[in-house]
Amino acid sequence: MRFLHSLLPSFLVLGAGLAQAASSWGFDDAVISVTGKGGAGSAFKDKLSDHVPLAKPVTLGAADSLKIVLTATEAGAAKRPHQAFLLVRDQDTGLEATFPFQVKESGKGKVDFTQKDLPIQLLTSSQPLRATLLLASFGSTQAFSNHVFNLDVKTDPNVPLPKYEKPLRYGKLDEIHHIFKADPKSGPKIISLFFVLSILATIPVLFGTWAYLGANISHVSKALGTAPIAHTLFFGSILAMEGIFFLYYTNWTLFQILPPAGVVGTIIFLSGTKALSEVQSRRLAGER
Repeated sequence: MRFLHSLLPSFLVLGAGLAQAASSWGFDDAVISVTGKGGAGSAFKDKLSDHVPLAKPVTLGAADSLKIVLTATEAGAAKRPHQAFLLVRDQDTGLEATFPFQVKESGKGKVDFTQKDLPIQLLTSSQPLRATLLLASFGSTQAFSNHVFNLDVKTDPNVPLPKYEKPLRYGKLDEIHHIFKADPKSGPKIISLFFVLSILATIPVLFGTWAYLGANISHVSKALGTAPIAHTLFFGSILAMEGIFFLYYTNWTLFQILPPAGVVGTIIFLSGTKALSEVQSRRLAGER
């Protein structure tokens, strides 16, 4: 009886180990092959084991293509895992590259790649790359992750290796000194003076035309006597608006002239209405 009690814990541990082994991922019928250029013949072909890696490294030449075909299993039954990768690792630097398997619902999967698919850092490794097979999925089933073979990459000595391009890193950059465009300036003074004189020269012509058409200058005193504020504000606001335009031409900006231009424009509208009403009253009276 005591002997049976002493064996009971051992049987329990053994049973737990068997149950765990039965509910783990694995693979069957795994074959690795290296095909030469053009797919003519197989330079290498062997079977992969799920617990012992290949004794010799697998050589991958510059024009070769490596291919692995297997059947993924869960608890001994063929099934498609959620994740299936071949992980290639540099033993010196720890850099890794993963190649996903194309797996069908039946669990049959394959992966193939060439030297062009490997990162530049792995092509210059001093030791054979360590290849690990990863199979896992959802649920409580234990994942599979074992070293299956070593990969010896043989580059072409006559072809230079591709240059490594440093990836873009976001961080502090050198200070940038902006050179802003100079503020716009008015035209040459000579051209401005020419147009000013041209406008002033038209004033005598304007007064001469008024005299020829019969403008009654004597009504100025009467107009100022009837509506002095309206006529004074109307004439003064017109001059003020011309002054605002002159300041905008010389040194003011658009946002600087908008407020005073709005005020002067309102005065022109209100006073002009009163002044024109006074002029109309004299016209209706037959005085013009």
